[in-house]
Amino acid sequence: MDKRNVEPRIRINKHYKQMKMKKTLTILGITLIAALTLSNVSAQKLGKFGSLTTKKVGPKTVAVPYTDVVTYLGFAAPNTEDAVVDGKKFYYIYLWVPAVAPEIGVRMMSPVGSTKIKNAIESKGYTENKDSKDYFDTYITIEKSNILTKDKISAEGVKDAKWTVLSRNDDSSEMPKNPAGRKYNSLLRYKSKAGDPLKALSVGLYRIGFTTYKKGEVNGTFLAQVATPVALPGVGIAKTIDELLTQINE
Repeated sequence: MDKRNVEPRIRINKHYKQMKMKKTLTILGITLIAALTLSNVSAQKLGKFGSLTTKKVGPKTVAVPYTDVVTYLGFAAPNTEDAVVDGKKFYYIYLWVPAVAPEIGVRMMSPVGSTKIKNAIESKGYTENKDSKDYFDTYITIEKSNILTKDKISAEGVKDAKWTVLSRNDDSSEMPKNPAGRKYNSLLRYKSKAGDPLKALSVGLYRIGFTTYKKGEVNGTFLAQVATPVALPGVGIAKTIDELLTQINE
């Protein structure tokens, strides 16, 4: 057989095998990245929500978990913001606090993914979009209004209310990583200022504000938790004032 005819065939076969191997490795790489992304979504597991109070457990100092935790599952859709603050699109969740509290904790995670919480309040938006893979870099605030009684709560009353920002948070190392592997979920704890009527955690209407760290659209499912170290029977949390009134008047 003529060697001049064999050698080109050998080179072609080697080239074909190399191309096939590269293609296989590329497919495996894409599959691995997709699998890791999905695992991150499902792996977002919330630990216990620790309060500002600590205790010694052996050689370690640990946070005492909050005793009362309310969970809200929601969905933020683009261009449905409640306000624009400092150029950022803000969304609000309203909160009725029925008794004096020594402190309050708020944390938010996006997306919800496969996280399951017993007795969570599911909004209509979440129910309709729970399979969404969209998520956002959470930024949260807790704000207190000058509305102190149920009978003063109304859609019009909220528009005219005065709001005081008690605390805010962007990123928390205590929260699970988002699907991109970054700790961009949020957590804050606020201790009541008993001598200051504006900043004391008294009975009244509050709201959780949330947006993204960077200016832009807010889009995706989220889990928000409000916690206190004492039981608060009758606490309410809802996206709208009408929903909140239905909850606290039942």
